[in-house]
Amino acid sequence: MLSRMEQASPAAAPGRLELVRRFVNTRDIDRDTDAFETATDLQRWLQDGDLLPDGNRVHAGDVDRTVEVREALRAMLLANHGTGSGGGRGSAPAPPEALHVLNGALRRAGQSVEFTAGPGWTTQPTEPTADAADAALGRLLGVVVNAMADGTWPRLKVCANDTCRWAFYDRSRARSARWCQMGACGNRAKQRAWRTRHAES
Repeated sequence: MLSRMEQASPAAAPGRLELVRRFVNTRDIDRDTDAFETATDLQRWLQDGDLLPDGNRVHAGDVDRTVEVREALRAMLLANHGTGSGGGRGSAPAPPEALHVLNGALRRAGQSVEFTAGPGWTTQPTEPTADAADAALGRLLGVVVNAMADGTWPRLKVCANDTCRWAFYDRSRARSARWCQMGACGNRAKQRAWRTRHAES
């Protein structure tokens, strides 16, 4: 069953990039739930996303590597807020730890592409040569590379609320959205800021 905001959400990303958004949101930090508790859970999700052909099997060790990739992507989406006080129009440098995890996943998949510290890449992605879960993750990261090429990647972000970090697609004209839902996380952040300022004064 799809979790909160997954069904016909205005935060949905265009095309295959929506698959990346949903992948990051398999962990709900606010509710402390994770869709990848078992290898069976992961296998079903990858097959539903057309990332894993029928007949391929996922193993327990694949779950840990997949979770590492997911959290590295979450860090990359946080960097998409940029460095400006208003959320920024561009991406901040990618965290080195996230780059290490994602490039390791690309190598395991046999992909001839590498992420760099800026919002870029070295070559177009190729079809992974690995098997099963490693190939599935390679295909998913290929979606990221293509989104960088077509300009949609910088709009995929995670909520700036550190107790949420829900992935959403920023459709604002200025690309300055910071929260997955202004009425929830945005208002909570403003209330916390007001209380902090009031306490300091």
